Amino acid sequence: MRWRDRAVEPSMWCAKMPAMTISGVCNRQIHLAARPNGEAAPDNFSLHETEVRPPADGEVVVRNHLISVDPYMRGRMNDVKSYVPPYQVGEVLDGGALGEVIESRSPELNVGDTVTHNYGWREYATAKAGDFRAVDTGSVPATAHLNALSMIGLTAWVGLVEIAQLKQGDIVFVSGAGGAVGSIAGQIARLRGASRVIGSTGSDQKVSWLREELGFDAAFNYKNGPIRKQLADAAPDGIDVYFDNVGGEHLEAAIGASRSFGRMALCGAISQYNATTPVPGPRNLTMCVGKRLTLRGFIVIDHNRRMAAFVNEVGPWIADGSVVTRETIVDGIENAPQAFLGLMRGDNTGKMLVRVSG
Repeated sequence: MRWRDRAVEPSMWCAKMPAMTISGVCNRQIHLAARPNGEAAPDNFSLHETEVRPPADGEVVVRNHLISVDPYMRGRMNDVKSYVPPYQVGEVLDGGALGEVIESRSPELNVGDTVTHNYGWREYATAKAGDFRAVDTGSVPATAHLNALSMIGLTAWVGLVEIAQLKQGDIVFVSGAGGAVGSIAGQIARLRGASRVIGSTGSDQKVSWLREELGFDAAFNYKNGPIRKQLADAAPDGIDVYFDNVGGEHLEAAIGASRSFGRMALCGAISQYNATTPVPGPRNLTMCVGKRLTLRGFIVIDHNRRMAAFVNEVGPWIADGSVVTRETIVDGIENAPQAFLGLMRGDNTGKMLVRVSG
C-alpha cells in the first residue's frame, strides 16, 4: 500500500520488546499526513515509529490490544471548528482504545489491568493514570467496552431515551442500522417496547443480519431502490421515531413517513461527511410544521452523566445475550487507515475495530 511505503521512518533504536521493560521498544503510530479533500485516501495517513516513553510518577504504560475507528473522525480531519479539536497534520491521531497496563508508576492502576482510553491509533500509550479507565472483562467480552458498553452504546441509548423520548408502542426507524450505533439503537428500541423496528443498511447480507439475528421487524437495502418507497413499504402506518445516522435522502424519507408529533434524534449524517460544497437540506421540511415534528441534534459527550443509568440498563442485556453485537476486526496498526476507509465505505458489519496485539 502506498501510504505504508512513503510513511515509515526507520529508527535504529526501535527493537523487539524485551521481557518486563519498555526501554527501547518501538511504538508504531498513525499520523495525519495531509487533510482530505472530499473522500479520505491512503495518502492522507502515514505510519511512523518512535520509542515508547517510560512512565513518570503518576503515569502508566499501556499496550493497546484494540483500537476503534469511527465516522466522527472524518470531521476531525478537516481544519474546522467543531465540538472536538481537529487532528493536526504531522501528528498522531487519537480515538478509543482498549489495552493492558504493562508498567505502572501510579497506585491507581496495576500491571495487568485492562483499561479503556482515548490514545488510539498507536501500539503503546504513556500518560497519567487518570486518563485510563479500568474495566471488567469477566462478564462481557473485552470488545464490548469499545462497542455496546462504550460511548457507542451510550449514543444509541441517549438518542432514543432522552432525545427522541421513545415510548412503548412507537414505530421506530433507524438509518445506518448495520453499523455500530444503529445496530444497538434498533435492539434497545425493541427491548424498550417499540411495536415495530425498521432499519436501513447498505447490503442484502446486513439486511438478513438485522432481521434474523438482531430482531428488527423489517429492514431494507437502501441501494436497491428509492429510500422513500422502501421505507413506506416497511412502515405502511408511518413512523413515530427516527434515529438518524445518515442524513440526506434518509432524513427526507423519514420526514415524509413520520406521523404527527414524530420525534427525530439526529446523531450523524455520514452520507455528507465527504462533501466539499454545502449540501441542500431535505426538500420537504415544510412537513415538519404541519406534522408538528421535533428534530433534535445531539452530541453524546453532553450526556456523560447518564453513563451509569445506561450501563445499569443495557449491561445486563449484553451479559445475557438480549443485545447482540458484532465486530469487524482488521489486524495490524499499519492497516488502521484501511479499516477507517472501509468503515466510510460501509464495509463493516457492526463495530469496526483494529487488533493491534492479542
